[in-house]
Amino acid sequence: MSLFNLKNKSFLITGSSKGIGKSIAFHAAMHGAKVIISSRKIDACKEVANEINKHIGSESAFPIAGNIAVESDLENLVNESNKILGKIDVLICNAATNPFMGSMADIPSDAFDKVMNNNIKANHILANLVTPQMIERKDGVIIIISSIGGTRGSNLLGTYSISKAADIQMVKNLAVEFGQYNIRANSIAPGLIRTDFARGLWENPTLHDHYTSTHPMKRIGEPDEVAGAAIMLASDAGKYINGQTIIVDGGATA
Repeated sequence: MSLFNLKNKSFLITGSSKGIGKSIAFHAAMHGAKVIISSRKIDACKEVANEINKHIGSESAFPIAGNIAVESDLENLVNESNKILGKIDVLICNAATNPFMGSMADIPSDAFDKVMNNNIKANHILANLVTPQMIERKDGVIIIISSIGGTRGSNLLGTYSISKAADIQMVKNLAVEFGQYNIRANSIAPGLIRTDFARGLWENPTLHDHYTSTHPMKRIGEPDEVAGAAIMLASDAGKYINGQTIIVDGGATA
């Protein structure tokens, strides 16, 4: 059997109606998993679920709307996922917020709080909601999509980078605490990827040209190039990887 086989595995993926989350959901389903498609808008979730099911040829994706900023939505997301799938083997925290670009000296307090709540607290809550069943089964995977911003300073995305550094630390803590129950927690730190979330960066000609001109591969990344790392971490191929951050940036931080 392939090390990357995900048959009988159930995935809950936040922010999976587009971008990196959607790509992970597609590839997880292609490797045999059942996946929950979640974002704020149910129509977008249904569209992606239908697209995946049509591509796979079976009912592999299921839509559930939820706002990561609302704790009751997170609780409902986990409860409904359990009802539909019977269990959650793999939690992938992909949804995030970045409402501000610029100096940290200028970010409004409410924007700062929004980044911290959505990018850190929501992931913490979701992890706490799924770990009890993972402990009972003595098996589970938690993956947080971080960013290379969490590994270095920034004069443009400072607050966002703080939140992503916290996500990197969160998986270390989860690994140390829950590794004894065969629960693996890791993060993925992408570089600049062609997603709607990062559109403000790659559609800006000055920023795009500066990034690609100094980049070893002379280009930005694509969502599928991040999904591969997630599939590896979620499968037996990543069975002994725990508490780590895999950088997927084409060499930008080399």
